[in-house]
Amino acid sequence: QVQLVESGGGLVQAGGSLRLSCAASGRTFSSYIMGWFRQAPGKEREFVAGIRWSGATSSYADSVKGRSTISRDNAKSTVYLQMNSLKPEDTAVYYCAAGRNWAPMRGGSCDYWGQGTQVTVSS
Repeated sequence: QVQLVESGGGLVQAGGSLRLSCAASGRTFSSYIMGWFRQAPGKEREFVAGIRWSGATSSYADSVKGRSTISRDNAKSTVYLQMNSLKPEDTAVYYCAAGRNWAPMRGGSCDYWGQGTQVTVSS
């Protein structure tokens, strides 16, 4: 079993920054894609960004492209999401997830999910 634990959420003002962390433990696979998702009240969960444990391939949703950077530290089994220029519409619960293929992941299908961390951006 793989456990994913997010941290780093909080309350920030519009224009501010946050760095979310996702620590993975248990049985992990280097081929997995690590992704970030978010879900705002009344909305469906949406893909934000993803990166493979191996290789340099990464992907971003258009809504965060240019403002966010996903990165990883393989030695620490941790994935990060640096978010800058935060907007009120970024307010959501952010989830870390692990999946095997890009297409299912972008559609919200992943093998493992974290518990989520709340990000609230005030105007």
